[in-house]
Amino acid sequence: MKAKERMAIARQMPVELTVAERITNFDEIVAGYSEETAVLEANRCLQCKKPGCRDGCPINNDIPAFIALLRDRQFEEAYWKIRETSSMPAVCSRVCPHEFQCEGACVRGKGKGQAVAIGMLERFLVDWMVGNKKDLTRECAMPGDKKVAIVGSGPAGMTVAYCLAHRGIPCTIYESLSEYGGMLTVGIPAFRLPRDIIHAEFDALKSCGVTIKTGVTIGRDKSLQDLRDEGFDAVFMGVGAHASRKLGLDDEEKTQGVMHGVDYLRRINLGENIDLGKKVVVVGGGNVAIDVARTALRFGSSDVFILYRRSKAEMPASMAEVHHLEEEGVRIEMLAAPVKIHHENGKLTGVECIRMELGEPDASGRRRPVVQEGSNFIIEAHSLVPAISQNVEHTADKGQEFKLTSWGTYDTDPLTLQTSVEWIFAGGDDVLGPQTAAKAVYQGKVAAESIECFLNGRDLMTDREFLCPLED
Repeated sequence: MKAKERMAIARQMPVELTVAERITNFDEIVAGYSEETAVLEANRCLQCKKPGCRDGCPINNDIPAFIALLRDRQFEEAYWKIRETSSMPAVCSRVCPHEFQCEGACVRGKGKGQAVAIGMLERFLVDWMVGNKKDLTRECAMPGDKKVAIVGSGPAGMTVAYCLAHRGIPCTIYESLSEYGGMLTVGIPAFRLPRDIIHAEFDALKSCGVTIKTGVTIGRDKSLQDLRDEGFDAVFMGVGAHASRKLGLDDEEKTQGVMHGVDYLRRINLGENIDLGKKVVVVGGGNVAIDVARTALRFGSSDVFILYRRSKAEMPASMAEVHHLEEEGVRIEMLAAPVKIHHENGKLTGVECIRMELGEPDASGRRRPVVQEGSNFIIEAHSLVPAISQNVEHTADKGQEFKLTSWGTYDTDPLTLQTSVEWIFAGGDDVLGPQTAAKAVYQGKVAAESIECFLNGRDLMTDREFLCPLED
């Protein structure tokens, strides 16, 4: 097929549940491609000599290669091409912000065109493998005499375990929650990331020298030094960023009806039924805020809207998620921020807000919101859910002195991810701050290679496959 013919193929749009079908349940909203649709979409790829999509992928997946295999209907080979670089394509294909990463760098998306649907093609391969009951495991090396403890079972920790186990280094993962998967399990609703998909890929890790112990909190049930004393030769810290960042408003912590975003999602995803009331105000513009609002709808809140202090163009959330949010009837109050909590007898009654306007760009590159004096207004609300970012919770540190950044993340060697404690490495959100699953996966690969070098007494900077130049 010539390039001109490929350019004539329109991007293939997946089938989605209607709004009426989806807002009463947690079924996955977007259906995967059929074989014919996937092959047709794969034929849109121009197989660029200098593929921007690969550079845009934090894991550096060989995207043109797996697409070429897919369009030749070599589905299993295409899946394993992805697995050469990615430990969890099932997750990344569904929750990565593709428009900001691989698809954002696709030459077909420049100007008025539409990028190749890389995420949907990756998802098709995963779903095909699971649907056809293909083996997702790979042969592992015989275990040696070194062993590693991993704190946290999110994408960074799981990737470290996967990489090390395949190199003959047994790993034990300690997860404080009752379920494994970290934020993937407790921070993302099932309508975006079905639990059977997480389990299919994560279960493959457990067959290769990886032990997962849930309900064990390092820093409380046992210390990092205890792990060292038990014979673990190195530790990886992948605790994520699970502590909600506060708004800093008076009475925020003691007013009934104020619940922070990641806390709400964690409790819901672990099986609680939480009624936020009919009128719910969510603060924030990222995926956590979007997930909170859409989850509240599904639990019966009928008047849900989001406060965001910038404009839609600056929202860090995936645009596909914003689109679904608005389809489902959630309103977004742009250029507004909360300034005061109103309550009676300790119970929330309303949120006082102020209008903003955009000034010059700040350090993030987005235009800085500036207060419009005298523009205050009050919104009646039964619940206020701040979802403005997360911090690292440092329970696991107890008994160890770590060097931290000004943001409270672990201050690691920027290339090897070794912490200030020689035998402890860290990666993912507890180093980057809240970021994408793909970046956590990449840092897991870097940390695994560093740990292997450390265990074998090799220089951490010499003869490396992976180093960590990723910026947050």
